[in-house]
Amino acid sequence: MGEVLGLGCTHYPGLLLPDERLPGGFHHLLTAPNVPAWAKDRTNWPDQLLTELGNDAGVSAGRRYGTRMADGFRSVRAALDKFDPDFVLIFGDDQYENFREDIIPAFCVMGLDQDFALKPWHGGRLNRWGEDADHTIPLPGHRDAAKFLARGLIDRGVDMAYAYKPLHVDGLAHAFTNTLLYLDWDRRGFPWPVVPFAINCYGSNLIHAKGGMTALFLPPQTDAPDPPAPQPWRCMEVGRAVAEVLAESPYRVAVIASSSWSHCFLSPTNGYLWPDHKADLALFGALADQDYAYWRGRTRAQMEQAGEHEMLNWMALLGAMEALDQRPTVHDYAETHLFMSNKCFVSYEAHR
Repeated sequence: MGEVLGLGCTHYPGLLLPDERLPGGFHHLLTAPNVPAWAKDRTNWPDQLLTELGNDAGVSAGRRYGTRMADGFRSVRAALDKFDPDFVLIFGDDQYENFREDIIPAFCVMGLDQDFALKPWHGGRLNRWGEDADHTIPLPGHRDAAKFLARGLIDRGVDMAYAYKPLHVDGLAHAFTNTLLYLDWDRRGFPWPVVPFAINCYGSNLIHAKGGMTALFLPPQTDAPDPPAPQPWRCMEVGRAVAEVLAESPYRVAVIASSSWSHCFLSPTNGYLWPDHKADLALFGALADQDYAYWRGRTRAQMEQAGEHEMLNWMALLGAMEALDQRPTVHDYAETHLFMSNKCFVSYEAHR
């Protein structure tokens, strides 16, 4: 019988850069034409946002935040090291990377080819580790496990898509790549094979905005919206099925949900400038209390209003943990008004 460890973290792209650059996303949003004027008016900003900005436009807060994020990833990595899985499965979103106009599956097991080779700084991208453009991360996949999982899900009535190779990018979408970079924060290496599990979190916003905050800089969409993301409760069902397949497998598996929580630039609640703390805290309280019914009852409309699109990755994790009756250990829940989204670091005791 298989053993399953549950983990949750973020793949927040800002952390790729030196801490001093972390406030840059907020200041960029202030230039977006679709951010309402009232939200750009400093007199309407919450005290918490003003405190984080301080007298240096947020640079000092960025340094403190980077340290806090590093500690969160180290906590999750410690749980991963202790468990030492046969492979790691990551629930992550694809933001117009491998899935574009030609095909957009709701769920897809990626990488049935055996290996990946990641070049995260191709083209000379700046990064906090000072690694050069040719830096390559050899990353084994797990072909047999990916096939086992896809077959098991299909047998349980989940009409799974699967892909042997990347479609448009040479490697993985940033939700997976960033997760691996951050879980190796101290550059000790990442020794485990990876099976990426893509979820179409962005739904109706995917093609128009091509992922991320681009929609705030574009003219309003005038045609009918594109088809939506899968329902949150369906993601929990699929997560449950993943847990059942893995529990019956011969493998020790770490299952990771990778995303930040409410993304300010997706949520009109606070004018697209800071996260929806109320919505996130309700989900966080339910996570800590193992109130899976609350998570299951969240509608897609509620989550999209709050900018919680990427939380569909966590819906899948919560569905898996409910199926296995695993208890959470919260390492950190970090609220912010300045750094785009709230973050949570959690681990669940291994199911045996």
